[in-house]
Amino acid sequence: MGATWKLFLILAVFCFLACGGYILWGLIDTTYGDAAEGGRIEWVGVVALALVGALCTLITFYVYRLHRAQGGELPEDRNDALIDDGEAEQGFFSPWSWWPISLGASAALMFTGLAVGNWICFIAVPLAAISVVGLIFEYQRGYFGH
Repeated sequence: MGATWKLFLILAVFCFLACGGYILWGLIDTTYGDAAEGGRIEWVGVVALALVGALCTLITFYVYRLHRAQGGELPEDRNDALIDDGEAEQGFFSPWSWWPISLGASAALMFTGLAVGNWICFIAVPLAAISVVGLIFEYQRGYFGH
């Protein structure tokens, strides 16, 4: 994780430098204006590059703080680490559950509705709600209830 925050920091600095270069290039370019008055700033690109740089800065800050909170060195950062050193509990997932498939199908139906026709979304929303409720309460009822 030590390399991760450094890479995001490099990416953030690059985005901010690219934003400055984009502004400078827009001011130098005389395609859209007279040669005497100079160019103009194209604000969509400037805002996009600035926001990408800000997002990379936020990710850098988060990953750096997480890196420090975990003691500073992870198995991924060491050259002598084994695969088993980074192996940890990832959580519990039910291998027999059909609810994630129905949730994915309803999400696909929702995106299809956004692309094709809004009336499909009225079918997908109740299916997604049923799938979410079924996934959440899977272990609260039936054979696997506690």
